[in-house]
Amino acid sequence: MSHQTGKTDASAIPDALKNFDSLPDSANVRQPVVEGLFSCSAATVWRMVKRGSIPAPRKLSERVTAWNVGDLRKTLAGV
Repeated sequence: MSHQTGKTDASAIPDALKNFDSLPDSANVRQPVVEGLFSCSAATVWRMVKRGSIPAPRKLSERVTAWNVGDLRKTLAGV
């Protein structure tokens, strides 16, 4: 967020979030996208995972954790 205008800097929004609706269900997205989808902090994302409110991410490699787009869409739709 810009301190001067109080508006979010559009360049700070991940492309995967901007284009979420056009991603295939098989795609994976990283944590900043999940934070944007659910309008919450990183800590809240992990609390939601722990209580089962959102699906758990998948470990794609030692240092890469991502969420499946199809699973997130089901959660957002309330399925």
